[in-house]
Amino acid sequence: QVLLVESGGGLVQPGGSLRLSCTASGSIFPTRDMGWYHQAPGKQRELVATVTAGGRTNYADSVKGRFTISKDIAKNTVYLQMNSLKPEDTAVYYCNAVRYPQYNWGQGTQVTVSS
Repeated sequence: QVLLVESGGGLVQPGGSLRLSCTASGSIFPTRDMGWYHQAPGKQRELVATVTAGGRTNYADSVKGRFTISKDIAKNTVYLQMNSLKPEDTAVYYCNAVRYPQYNWGQGTQVTVSS
């Protein structure tokens, strides 16, 4: 069973930046399309950025131009560079496969954007 571990979250002021990491316990990124999701309090989990096995990226309109997803296959890690952060970006961020079968969800990493 592949484990996903997210890290890199924290408290940041509006306009600031964070870089999230998601490390997998196995080599899944060469063959799976992966995504970063966020879940705000009281809301459903939403997909915000994807990177395909071939390296193509896609973004939700709410983060386009501000977030960048990338991956390092040798390190079994997917990243989310988050710039120009807004209070509405506050959420727990998770990574997982985009299509079924998905892996067990990790604990996520909390991102709080506040002055």
